[in-house]
Amino acid sequence: MDWLNAVILGIIQGLTEFLPVSSSGHLELAKVILGDKTVAEESMLMTVVLHFATALSTVVVFRKDIAEILKGVLSFKWNEETKFVLKIIISMVPAAVVGVLFDDVIESFFSGKVLLVGTMLILTGGLLFLADKAKSTSKDVSFLGALIIGVSQAIAILPGISRSGATISTSVLMGVDREKAARFSFLMVVPLIFGKIAKDLLSDDFTLLGMNTASLGIGFVAAFVTGLFACTWMISLVKRSKLTYFAVYCIVVGVFASVWALVH
Repeated sequence: MDWLNAVILGIIQGLTEFLPVSSSGHLELAKVILGDKTVAEESMLMTVVLHFATALSTVVVFRKDIAEILKGVLSFKWNEETKFVLKIIISMVPAAVVGVLFDDVIESFFSGKVLLVGTMLILTGGLLFLADKAKSTSKDVSFLGALIIGVSQAIAILPGISRSGATISTSVLMGVDREKAARFSFLMVVPLIFGKIAKDLLSDDFTLLGMNTASLGIGFVAAFVTGLFACTWMISLVKRSKLTYFAVYCIVVGVFASVWALVH
């Protein structure tokens, strides 16, 4: 993978990780369009690194929130911060279980399955339409709600289903305040991504791919910078109930991807 492809994939990841249009789905489509001929493990490695970059951008955007949460947790009291962390942990369980038990199956999804991506994008569009019609409330995420949102995150492992779109939409449809839904959605994925990076670093796959360090670094920077912008923008869009535009976009791209897959 050359540096130009790495930059393009990094920008796509940075923008689509937070916008509800499926970063993994767009990365898979981009790899096909760009003629990415790398082996499946390398393709998966680039995807993980780009997700790591956007996780770091999330930390930067929510640095004050994270500092406040850590301060509350370290006080060792049953306060709102401690409850929030427990909800985050609960939300991680479904995706962690799926990741551990079906790791090989998940990796097989990241190998240019355009029809799968197209179908899941259409499904994401439908979910966003429903969420945008939900009434605004001031409700917070409950413990049961955290588990249900976690299930949505686990399903969103499939390329083409937007993780942020699925988790935010699920939250909003359960009556959670839109801004709180976006905050929870973006923070809940950070520990999972860091855990995934640690797991992969302990595996043997990375040792075979050292020749691509430069491309990975370039993609990382591109994803991190664009992620800072997209995360801030998405929070504003969710508050103003502007998800319908993304619903239309996902459906249009999904239809084109599905048609392309069927004729090729």
